[in-house]
Amino acid sequence: MSALRAVTLDAVGTLFAPAEPVGATYGRVAARHGIALPAADLDTRFRAAFASAPPLAFGNIEPAERVRRERAWWRALVCETFGPAGDHPGFDACFGALFAHYGHADAWRVFPEVAGTLTRLRAHGLRLGVVSNFDGRLPGVLVGLGLARLLDAILLSTVVGVAKPAGGIFRAAAAALAAPPDDMLHAGDDVQADVAGALAAGLRAVLVDRAGWRPVLPRGASAITTLAEIEAFLG
Repeated sequence: MSALRAVTLDAVGTLFAPAEPVGATYGRVAARHGIALPAADLDTRFRAAFASAPPLAFGNIEPAERVRRERAWWRALVCETFGPAGDHPGFDACFGALFAHYGHADAWRVFPEVAGTLTRLRAHGLRLGVVSNFDGRLPGVLVGLGLARLLDAILLSTVVGVAKPAGGIFRAAAAALAAPPDDMLHAGDDVQADVAGALAAGLRAVLVDRAGWRPVLPRGASAITTLAEIEAFLG
């Protein structure tokens, strides 16, 4: 097996996470707009809505249209999360506040080992990129979290036009990092989107299983419980 030349990483759940549970944030912001919903219910409904949502990718479209569709995608998801309260007169203002909130770094927390791990990977001469099913807010969030300076490329599903696990976004990462797929390793927290998708595109793959769930993995994949363990794959 050839030596690694590049490492790609998922963003949310791998490098950073919401600063507090989504339901708590949604419930607090909703209350400010006259919408009373239990945080626990919102958290459960958000997870279900997110899992059933269509891919956050729209093909090759103009930037302004992409921004409009990104916002519309999230509005539909939040509306589904709120259920009947999506018809509340204060919903649009509430959604606008939530959309803006998650575009700021203070809505997120970086996992403790991430910055040090990325710094050491770069010291080994590896090129690093983020491959994420996220929207145009992500680059600003990465800057605010102090991670963008450690990255050579940021691949967004809404910009590339395809979302993980589709191979196109991994091939775009290979081109951006000037490395053949078989000399790349992808790390992420989703078995299908990250692990199976990367393997199918010809990359090596590792699951970041922070909760220690130990799910069944595709053949050829490994699991780690903290990103720092990725250094064991450098050899």
